[in-house]
Amino acid sequence: MAGLHGMDYSKGLTIILHTPGGVTNATETIVEYLHSKFTDIEVVIPTYAMSAGTMISLAANRLIMGKQSQLGPIDPQMPIGGRTVSARAIVDQFEQAKKDILADPRTAALWASPLQSLGPALLMEARNALEYGETMVARWLANRRFKEDPNGQKLAADVASYFNRSDAHKSHGRRINCDEAAAQKLDVIKLEDDQELQEIVLTNYHLATLVFAKSPCVKFIMNQLGRGWVKNFVMPAHPNAPNG
Repeated sequence: MAGLHGMDYSKGLTIILHTPGGVTNATETIVEYLHSKFTDIEVVIPTYAMSAGTMISLAANRLIMGKQSQLGPIDPQMPIGGRTVSARAIVDQFEQAKKDILADPRTAALWASPLQSLGPALLMEARNALEYGETMVARWLANRRFKEDPNGQKLAADVASYFNRSDAHKSHGRRINCDEAAAQKLDVIKLEDDQELQEIVLTNYHLATLVFAKSPCVKFIMNQLGRGWVKNFVMPAHPNAPNG
């Protein structure tokens, strides 16, 4: 809201997006708010917009990507035992166990320990997370990118499924470049086709990296009017530091 304050909502919105991702629920809130304000949104990706950043990108009318730009898979990540794993991997592991045990009941003993770590609640959470994210992205695609296409609903579902398939991508951090994104029938404009725009985008990107490197800032949302929101990392006081 701070980033959009003072903007002319009747005009389209151009977002320069650089992010490793985040929480799916927060992504839904961001996208729904943007959709309530703007009828036309384009996302410019100077380097990468991964995971939840890809979800935001898929909610736009069009993408602007350079040869160096990348999207990524959108399969949700879940914390387990101090690390994060793909929700798809949890479901796939259960399905593989079921297949092996049905084929040879003697393998049940081998699968006993891994299946205990999954538990019924975690498995259902993983399935729900996968369906939640994919259904949400498919709805955004149908309402934006494929709105005027008579086969829009199916196209939207196919694209959302493709980005949600970690079994196809093998890694949550896999690079999906501009050509692969365009092959999914997304509206992708090449950044190199407009040298003036490329200079502006990359200058903003490099300035942002300097802000992160030389200040406590870890996240910011800023508009062209200089208004926005900044999150700083506060270093804890050293125990031997003088008071004040």
